[in-house]
Amino acid sequence: MGASTSVGDAAVRTERILLDPEELPKRWYNLVPDLSGPLPPPLNPSTRAPIGPDDLARVFAKELIRQEVSTDRFLDIPEEVREAYMLLNRPTPLQRANHLEAFLKTPARIYFKREDLSPTGSHKPNTAFAQAYYNAREGVEQLATETGAGQWGSALALASAYFGLKCKVFMVRASYDQKPYRKHIMNLFGADVTSSPSPITGYGRSVLEARPDHPGSLGIAISEAMEFTVAHPNTKYALGSVLNHVMIHQSVIGQELVQQLAQAELVPDHMIGCVGGGSNFAGFAYPMIGEQLRDRVGSTEFLAVEPTSVPSMTAGRYDYDFGDTAQMTPLLKMYTLGSSFVPPPIHAGGLRYHGCAPTLSALVDAGTVHPIAIGQEDCFEAGRLFALTEGIIPAPESAHAVRAAIDLALEAKRSHTEKTIVFNLSGHGLLDLAGYAEFLEGRFKGGASESTPEPRSTHPAAVPAGRSARAVSNPAG
Repeated sequence: MGASTSVGDAAVRTERILLDPEELPKRWYNLVPDLSGPLPPPLNPSTRAPIGPDDLARVFAKELIRQEVSTDRFLDIPEEVREAYMLLNRPTPLQRANHLEAFLKTPARIYFKREDLSPTGSHKPNTAFAQAYYNAREGVEQLATETGAGQWGSALALASAYFGLKCKVFMVRASYDQKPYRKHIMNLFGADVTSSPSPITGYGRSVLEARPDHPGSLGIAISEAMEFTVAHPNTKYALGSVLNHVMIHQSVIGQELVQQLAQAELVPDHMIGCVGGGSNFAGFAYPMIGEQLRDRVGSTEFLAVEPTSVPSMTAGRYDYDFGDTAQMTPLLKMYTLGSSFVPPPIHAGGLRYHGCAPTLSALVDAGTVHPIAIGQEDCFEAGRLFALTEGIIPAPESAHAVRAAIDLALEAKRSHTEKTIVFNLSGHGLLDLAGYAEFLEGRFKGGASESTPEPRSTHPAAVPAGRSARAVSNPAG
């Protein structure tokens, strides 16, 4: 509990639901056994036949491959990783947004899981430290990866330094230019960072030859990281989202959350996470989704929020597609806009991915998770309001979840309905101030491109097309 403060005339208190360090989960959770059927298998990019573990051995650590294909519901967390998690400020608080509630004058109760408290400011270290640990244990010397906004690259750079590995990061050019301090953080942790598309890989050179000013994409950066991995001995690839071993590692978030909700005797009506590839949503929601799938009870609605300019779940197709633009990766059954899709350079760089995790795609296809799409300006307005009321500047990615929570809280106000809304604050926005400056000064650019499909979301939490983002500034509206 915190001291009383005031928003307008209403005295409010900051409430935090905390866990003791010994309550940190000892096992990761795997959703796969609780799905209604097996996931469609990844396919070999050359033969289109289902791939096996041997096909992945050149790019991934053996233990990570084992986890990727595991059908065990729980996997033990190594003690070395649990100790690292405690250094990353786990377990993280579940905090009530009392001040935001008071401002909105809503009967809804709004809670958020604080993944912004890690040293790099996001949820990404939960899997970065696990991947670095397994690679180091197998004698790997260097990890290569891509990063969108830089949160994953920062996390892997820190984890690599912690376990004594070198780290090579291909950072999407749009974010490389927008967020220079992310690059500096990675450099401080000893990583070598290159803007993507780059001249140091064959695929990067081909992209630059066709378009020298290309803003880059996660698909292109993945291709470059994969090419770099194969070309360098004793180097493995590390992925920050999409594949199931990443989702498994992130489940510490949701397992802590389940304990915290039980401790506070809370049953959420809505759980919300932003989605690019799907890792923070999965970590946050999968343990609760698994309980509902197993026990066939519970009425919590799970909302996955993506940008209107990159609407893979709300406007994409559910089909096999490549995870990268050069079509080097296995094909995955997922919601996708097509591996050649180039997202516009929005500030939520972590959400600029053409596809969605196979496990999350299966949940969306089954109707278990409901996707919605929200525009960039509306999200930044929600971030501004959250900073004003709660004192926390959310990452542009996380602001998508904030926006959906605000809209549901206002809907509860209009219907005079008490609701419990819980969202994942996947990261802070202290290194995204250039984007907030553009928003505050009214000079946003880089919205939906001509090739962006129209999202088909009709959920009440979705911001209606054409509505002013400033509307939320007047909670009486």
